[in-house]
Amino acid sequence: MRIVLVGASGFLGKHLLQALTHDGHQCVVLTRCASHRSTTAMIPGVELVQADVFNAGVLAEKFAGAGAVVSMAGVLNASGRGGQGFYRVHTELVEHIIKACQASGVIRLLHVSALNAGKGSSHYLRSKGDAELRLNAAHDLNVTIFQPSVIFGKGDEFFNRFAGMLAVAPVMPLACPKARLQPVYVGDVVTAMLSALEDPLTWGKSYELAGPQDFTLKELVQWTAKAMGLHRWIIGLPKPLSAMMAAVMNLVPGKPLSWDNYQSLQTDNTSDRNDFACFGIEPRAIDTVVPDYLAGSLHQRRLQTFRQKPRP
Repeated sequence: MRIVLVGASGFLGKHLLQALTHDGHQCVVLTRCASHRSTTAMIPGVELVQADVFNAGVLAEKFAGAGAVVSMAGVLNASGRGGQGFYRVHTELVEHIIKACQASGVIRLLHVSALNAGKGSSHYLRSKGDAELRLNAAHDLNVTIFQPSVIFGKGDEFFNRFAGMLAVAPVMPLACPKARLQPVYVGDVVTAMLSALEDPLTWGKSYELAGPQDFTLKELVQWTAKAMGLHRWIIGLPKPLSAMMAAVMNLVPGKPLSWDNYQSLQTDNTSDRNDFACFGIEPRAIDTVVPDYLAGSLHQRRLQTFRQKPRP
């Protein structure tokens, strides 16, 4: 079928697009800034289209004739006071997508949210929860919502980010070391989404997608160092120092740890449900996937460092 995706230029989107096109679907990715150099545009069977995704009329025009729409836009950091950036991307954009589906006659909508959306005090989780409320109220659409924990896989932004820091820092102070997470493999999330795409039994349902094990953040960072063959000292900061670090990092360009990230980590990113069983999936553990791509990543870093050393 023809599938239109909004917010599919990120890590999960690229894996999903590869799977959809492999199954013979025609995929159209809407983006505010299209580039022919984008790796997304290089996937066979994918058309990258520049469009004002915050305009419901434009979306309706692009949705016309589609068999399904996939909504997966998301940001971990956003500008603006009071979480305006989060609500613009997570809530307002979803409202436009709903209206565009209704105007274009597309009734099948898959949406990627977040585990524990609507809980806690972070704008990230609250805005994700607000979007789910609007989706569940759209009774004329066949909506399926996916709520993944932190997603891992080759090219991820979680293990690779910590690996980059561990490669150069023998000592690492870590904010929110006791925060709990249940990492989920990107391939399992994609398989669940493909299974649900044409399954009427998934209409109107939400699925919590979490891996088979939960860890504290400190345990995950320690595990990452071990997987890379590195001996590192990870210093877990108490709550006051964690909050102070977040407040300072919130002012750094790129926000490696924003205040809203800190607030999100106060809510455990775990689930006691096994919703993968609904799709016949046995979720993969981190130790079956992550060491392979971290080893390659470390080798590339060492090779780059060697090349940058001045020659005698």
